[in-house]
This record gives sequence, structure tokens and C-alpha cells, in this order.
Amino acid sequence: MTRAATIEAEVEALAGLGLDDLRAVWHDRFGPAPKLRSPDLLRLMLAWRLQAERLGGLDHDTRRKLGGRGPTMPEGRHLGTGAILRRDWQGLRIEVVIEPDGFRWDGTLWPSLSAIARSATGTRWNGPRFFGLREGAP
Repeated sequence: MTRAATIEAEVEALAGLGLDDLRAVWHDRFGPAPKLRSPDLLRLMLAWRLQAERLGGLDHDTRRKLGGRGPTMPEGRHLGTGAILRRDWQGLRIEVVIEPDGFRWDGTLWPSLSAIARSATGTRWNGPRFFGLREGAP
């Protein structure tokens, strides 16, 4: 039997197994099984692990690409440079100007709207929600 046929037979054998049996196979091959309740998901994960064990898994570049999220833009920056966000909070008008490198409020450049909301209110806030950019905004 070829290596590919052996792997295919092992993966096909998983099709008839229930959750407890899949967990037992995982435990025998790889140690403690993930705490999943979905036999379908565990079957897919187990099939991938069996194939990766025999064929080598993902190459270095692919693992690196999957592991990195890449640069992210703080929420609110999509409104564009020069946009102004305003919020009245307990008699205080909070006015934020979006700049290329962050958010300007009260003469200071801040990295996020959440940092501004926290500083202005003294309470932890989700900045985009505080400034009305999300559903359920105040």
C-alpha cells in the first residue's frame, strides 16, 4: 500500500467514529484531545493532523503568513484624515480630529478612540462605541 493510500485509509476510517472514539484516536496519537463538542470539527482536525504527520504539514512561509495578522488600522481611521468626531458627555464636549498617525483630542495625539474615551470619562469604554461608530452606541 502506498503512503498516500495509507493516509487515505486512515482518514476514511474516521468517518464512522463518534465523538468519544475520535477523542480516543486523538489521545492515542497526539496526547490530550481538544475540548470540542463537535465530532465533525474534531474529525476534520484529526484528519489534518494525520496527513500533516505523514506529509510534513505547512511550510515555514505559510505558517508565518497564517500566524501574522498584518498591520491593522484603529477603528475610526477609515473616516479619513480631517474627519471630526464629537460627543457630549456629562456637560463636556469631546471633539476628536482624525489624523494620519492617530486621533487628536485636547492638543494630544492618541493611538485609539478607546484611549480618549477612557481619559475623558475615567471609565473603560469601547472608543468606537462611545463615539457612535457601532451599534448600541450611547
